[in-house]
Amino acid sequence: MHRRAYLYLMLTMLLWGGNSVAGKLAVGHVSPMTLVFLRWVLAVLFLLPLGWRGLRQDWPVVRQHWLLLTMLGASGFTLFNTIFYTALSYTTAINVSIEQAAIPILIIVANFVFFRLRVSWAQIAGVALTIIGVVLTACHGDPRRLLTLELNFGDAIMLVALFLYSGYSVGLRLKPAMRWQSLMLALSIVALVTSLPFFIWEVTAGRMVAPDVQGWLVILYTATGASIVSQILYIKGNELIGANRAGLFINLVPIFGTLLSVLIVGETFQLYQALALVLVLSGITLAEYSGSEATEPATVP
Repeated sequence: MHRRAYLYLMLTMLLWGGNSVAGKLAVGHVSPMTLVFLRWVLAVLFLLPLGWRGLRQDWPVVRQHWLLLTMLGASGFTLFNTIFYTALSYTTAINVSIEQAAIPILIIVANFVFFRLRVSWAQIAGVALTIIGVVLTACHGDPRRLLTLELNFGDAIMLVALFLYSGYSVGLRLKPAMRWQSLMLALSIVALVTSLPFFIWEVTAGRMVAPDVQGWLVILYTATGASIVSQILYIKGNELIGANRAGLFINLVPIFGTLLSVLIVGETFQLYQALALVLVLSGITLAEYSGSEATEPATVP
């Protein structure tokens, strides 16, 4: 069971790493809020044939848990990405990468506060190792860059995004029992509806960049790989090993994003990138072998 969870989560982080590359490729080819809105338009269109019948059958469950599903879809699918793109307009990618490393810590704290879920010292050490790996990647192997970092409005709103996605990850343990197709369709519809106001604002503010061919390719990838497939795998991974352990894999995102930039964008591969990958994987391995009994599956019937 755990091997399947590891596979699901590794593929999830690889797809999310690709999402960061897609974000670079989107600049000048589609504006951020248009990208967020159109990715969920396509995601809903792709999911409708798969999940419409199941959603009708699961409608009593959806109606009973509509508030929880709305909160999950809005926080994990729409608001995190919207704030993430906005934060990058004000602060640096280094700041954002380092700040994202706090998500596993916030998940652990939230699970303890709300569910009294404890972790071992070895798991804490594993989290620390993954954070070191993320910081090493963010500062491009030169820790002196950390001394030049400055905090601004972008960093402040990024903290909001971190709390939102941590809450989404922890909240998955409360999701109702329903078919995965109808669950994904319901969450994607919520994401589509909640992203619409941001899209309208971008259009009325004159900041919209209509997608060209490259923009549509980015949208297609984010709708399928970074939205549908990755979210299904992340939810499955949470079900199998719990949010504390699944959340630790999130620190692979900047590592995979950097490596994919080497392969796709043509950036130069550096020794620190290999070291960072080793550190993050070592931290995950240490946390996993330190006592998985400290966590529980994320689904509550």
